[in-house]
Amino acid sequence: MKRFGLLLCAAMLAGAARYETSGPDTEAFIQPIEGLDGEHAASFRKGSGIFRQAWVIGPSQDHPDFVGLGPFYNRLSCIACHVKNGRGAAPDSENGVARTMAARLSVEGKDAHGGPRVHPEYGAQLNPEGVPGVAGEGQAVVEYADFDVALSDGATVRLRRPTLSFRNLAYGSLGPETKTSLRNAPPVFGLGLLESVADAEILAGAGRPNFVFSVETGQRTLGRFGLKANQPNLKQQIANAFVEDIGITSSLFPVESCAPTRSECYRGASTPELTEAQLDAVVNYIRALAPPARRNLDDPRVKDGEVLFHDIGCSNCHRDALHVADFSLQPALNGVEIHPYTDLLLHDMGDGLADGREDFEAGPRDWRTPPLWGLGLAGKGGDGADFLHDGRARTLVEAILWHGGEAQSSADAFRNLPEPQRDALLAFLNSL
Repeated sequence: MKRFGLLLCAAMLAGAARYETSGPDTEAFIQPIEGLDGEHAASFRKGSGIFRQAWVIGPSQDHPDFVGLGPFYNRLSCIACHVKNGRGAAPDSENGVARTMAARLSVEGKDAHGGPRVHPEYGAQLNPEGVPGVAGEGQAVVEYADFDVALSDGATVRLRRPTLSFRNLAYGSLGPETKTSLRNAPPVFGLGLLESVADAEILAGAGRPNFVFSVETGQRTLGRFGLKANQPNLKQQIANAFVEDIGITSSLFPVESCAPTRSECYRGASTPELTEAQLDAVVNYIRALAPPARRNLDDPRVKDGEVLFHDIGCSNCHRDALHVADFSLQPALNGVEIHPYTDLLLHDMGDGLADGREDFEAGPRDWRTPPLWGLGLAGKGGDGADFLHDGRARTLVEAILWHGGEAQSSADAFRNLPEPQRDALLAFLNSL
């Protein structure tokens, strides 16, 4: 605590550095943190372009710097899933095919670094697309079964339980022993600030850490990114997404991510397709994206809802304050208190949200507490407004009612609140 106090004093002496953006609602997730110097501002612009760039099959005279797509891939670009830098959307009801989601695959056991052991025929994730001459692996399909939950005042809320299946598998059955995890694309703003929070402050929280493998250091490291906190830092998270989702190799992941039996994956790959400069630019872009500022702070319902948020135990996991420890892109923010409403730790969320799949030290029922900042602007910019790790919740009420395990008491308390108090809590969440 002494270190945080010193950092906070330093920040106060340096002036009121601002880490949030108050841009238009439709543009709230794409703004940089204020005060970037010329070098970092240029890197932000370059990274923004790469994040939006569609990758192609090489060679290409039109896009020579963006070749290497596939041989298996999910989408052509980062922005295709992270629309406007926000969350993905649940599959459309017509065909159920997951388009902004990844279906992670593994079998019993762990790999050499303690992570999930990938599927022997399909690799770490099912990718529906393949370059010409290479059949895509198949489609992940989501169907829903509706059921009603009663609130204490007699009102009912309809929830939908997803069931994952697979269609058009090109390389044989997955097998009954396969473990699957459907993961929706999460928002990508504010992550640089979360990366800067000191390990000690995270570990002081009430949840459990996920210690994972750092590719760069070869060491066991605190995980803080990914829906199960299975990535240690933004560079590894982003490089992993490039190779898994687009089939773009990098210095961290120089080999295409697919099963050892897929010889088409290993033909012609010699140098990383994503250069170190490109990777650095995308990392700096994500690192510099500001979270949106809160709104309607003077609304009495918002104030009452914030009190309820603490009273019914939501803040036990959705921790309301952390501190920037060392933010190289904008040192004036060092020591500043931020309000992401996450503890970056794992919590048992119960059988209802379980995916049945381990991920390093995260168990089948464990999920990392997601940040809530920007929650009230979900869907405003054309991004998805479906919540929880697989987008099953269409509203914040549904998301709350799905909470189980360590959060069961909070969900029960919400269920028992009178309607005006439920509305106040929702007003608070929508102010974030």
